[in-house]
Amino acid sequence: MANTAKVLNIPGSAMVVLIGAAGSGKSTFARAHFRATEILSSDFFRGMVSDDEGDQEATPDAFALLHLALEKRLCRGKLCVVDATNIRAEHRLRLLEYARSYKRSAVAIIFETPLRICVERAASRPGRTVSATIVRQQAKQLAPQLDDDFLREGFLKVFRLKLMEQVEIRRSKAASPRNDRHDS
Repeated sequence: MANTAKVLNIPGSAMVVLIGAAGSGKSTFARAHFRATEILSSDFFRGMVSDDEGDQEATPDAFALLHLALEKRLCRGKLCVVDATNIRAEHRLRLLEYARSYKRSAVAIIFETPLRICVERAASRPGRTVSATIVRQQAKQLAPQLDDDFLREGFLKVFRLKLMEQVEIRRSKAASPRNDRHDS
């Protein structure tokens, strides 16, 4: 019997929020399924502001840039993939506020990768590792939320991905770009 891919239907002008601990496969998934210009990676923006993707002290500045890029893309009706751990509900709420303000759909993709694999992957990243302690903290923080209804947070769709699951992304036609802000 052939392996059938899990189909993820995503609106073409949506904000896609990747959720998972370090090493869960978010960045690899994003690179495999989305254009480089669609991916807004916290690691990339940390590198932009500090020349070091692992520089945690650069995180506030990195997210300021990520949010600016997110706003500009949402305003233009462009698909946005937010590649960060996004394990804290208050961080997701802020992202959802951006999507709402530009009348864009929000989609969550939750990576349910076993902790052991996350730790192994995070430790073996070339050029930048994330300690097992940090990965365990992230997984512990996310675990109780996995039973929550992410739809209630404001996501239009929520997809949960297991390890080694075949996935196909189908995009619906993007709405015409519009600027819904009323600047004076």
